Amino acid sequence: MLARTRQSRRRQGTIVLGGALVVSALLSLWLGSVNLGAVNVLKALVGLEVPGHTAQIVQAIRLPRALLAASVGALLALCGAILQGLFRNPLADPSLIGVTAGASVGASLMIVLGTGMSGVLTGVAGMSLVSLGAFLGGLLTVWLVYRVATGINGTSVATMLLMGIAVSALSASATGLLEYFADNEMLRRISLWRMGGLEGANLTRVLLAGGILTVALLALPSFGRALNTLLLGESQARHLGVDVERLKTRLIILVAAGVGLSVAVAGSIAFVGLVVPHMIRLWVGPDHRYLLPLSALGGAVLLLLADVAARTVMAPAELPVGLVTALLGAPFFISLLRQRRFEGA
Repeated sequence: MLARTRQSRRRQGTIVLGGALVVSALLSLWLGSVNLGAVNVLKALVGLEVPGHTAQIVQAIRLPRALLAASVGALLALCGAILQGLFRNPLADPSLIGVTAGASVGASLMIVLGTGMSGVLTGVAGMSLVSLGAFLGGLLTVWLVYRVATGINGTSVATMLLMGIAVSALSASATGLLEYFADNEMLRRISLWRMGGLEGANLTRVLLAGGILTVALLALPSFGRALNTLLLGESQARHLGVDVERLKTRLIILVAAGVGLSVAVAGSIAFVGLVVPHMIRLWVGPDHRYLLPLSALGGAVLLLLADVAARTVMAPAELPVGLVTALLGAPFFISLLRQRRFEGA
């Protein structure tokens, strides 16, 4: 009976989230500081003649932004679901292994020390100096955490978790030190970057995020089955034929690339990697063969809607999308935790 119920919910989840992705993508193209009209948006997408600058706004600004929002949201939620399966903890978050904190140090360092050179590297692969610093900072952090957590007996997940906490604290101190020496303009740039934003969307960033997302989605079938086996425990997974160390290495590299790139192209965006997999698990169950792809769909929908809200709530001003996800995600997550506590009481 339970298996039939979950199968029905998985089917519902696929249909609902698939439909929500289409609707949220159209809303992202339609709404903003200038309302273009749904018909004009559809005409601009297929190359028909539309009045004014509608075609340029849709094709050059809103379409790359919508694609980047969907890709980054899907990556963050997918990485969150993978880490929750790897740590066997539904409250695990991509920031646990220090990627976000390390990326913040890299971005802050570039803002404080590399302001004069930003024009030199702005055109390199479509990435700004700040984004490159964030990406390198995230990768360096993961490399450090992974090196310390890996010994002759393999990679210790517990050590990795503790190292992530330590590195996050160290990174917070380093970022604070950089802020201490920064002037007012640098402080404003650091603050805005840490709030997250999609205003820098362009074709290169979309291709980078889409490429990593495609690799992750292609690997989902094998990862889903292996993570299900890992839920039984590492010893049991080894007895059942899973190469646990190889699996952990692959998952950590994938999460580091996904989160590091997301932070580099869109800044620090909170709660997507924590809330979405948790909500999807409550809905369809813990089977990673379905949890991973549905989390990716849910993350894409959430970040698209959050970006629409960020652009329209105080139009023509624009809110940082990371603030919107935190404002929407935190109260909803607290209500879910309270509901579960009352149900378990």
